[in-house]
Amino acid sequence: MSNSSLTQQNHSLISTVPDISDRLRSTLIILYSIDLAGGTLGVIVMSHQLFQRRSQSTMIIIIINLLVLHIFLLLSIPFRLSYYILQEWKFGTFICKLVSATAYLHMYITFTFYVAIIVIRLFQLEFNKCHTTIWVTAVWILGALVIAPVFLTYYGTSRTYPSSQCFHFQKEMEETPMVVVNYCLVGVLLAVCGLLTLLQLSVMCRLTVKYWPDINSHVEFRAQAKSFFFSLVTIVCFMPHHIFRIYYIQNLHLDKDHKLLTYNEIFLALTTMCCLDMLCFIAGIAH
Repeated sequence: MSNSSLTQQNHSLISTVPDISDRLRSTLIILYSIDLAGGTLGVIVMSHQLFQRRSQSTMIIIIINLLVLHIFLLLSIPFRLSYYILQEWKFGTFICKLVSATAYLHMYITFTFYVAIIVIRLFQLEFNKCHTTIWVTAVWILGALVIAPVFLTYYGTSRTYPSSQCFHFQKEMEETPMVVVNYCLVGVLLAVCGLLTLLQLSVMCRLTVKYWPDINSHVEFRAQAKSFFFSLVTIVCFMPHHIFRIYYIQNLHLDKDHKLLTYNEIFLALTTMCCLDMLCFIAGIAH
């Protein structure tokens, strides 16, 4: 067989194998589409239910703030979908960084509210409306008026990036301050999540032994089981991204074809799946 025939055969074989970057991009489109549809439905229905209750308990205040957080995330998702579908960014550098910042701020502020719910129920803490409003406002101020401006001002400025691309700020991860910040965030999230999960499992085991076999008839056990839902969301949505972040940082210099970058985007998309938590409230899993 001639060399030209072999070459044509190889090209034909390659063309029949889907490009991995296309498959990964399709995965991103599917994940964000699920987020947009399910998250929007959850926010609308939960908002209606909260309006009917008209309660102002600590838990309701936190849930309302989670709704607001999810709305900001949902508003950013169409920009991401546009980029992944068209494979071109058309909205300028500032909007690119704003959309990127929204995903990370949503993740960490959501995690903060989850931790608050778990701790309040775990230790049976009580806060009045004033105290709850104060610390919730402090979280928003720290995220929106301190961290976000710093992110938008300095992130993505150490290198020059094409205006037609977005979310390709991987070179920033080679800077020592960014590496330190990321390792700190990974360490804090994994440690807090692990500790709270162990404490919750310990309490639930103790309550199971105490109230067996009628555990579901006791309010104390049901309250702990409901708060454990937020630990599960953290484990499923947030932990994979942070565990992969360690590998990503350590091997970024080897990522010549940007596959690690795409995998990192997929794990980031997984973190946004937490916006489906409102559907679980509606379904009666976590109300």
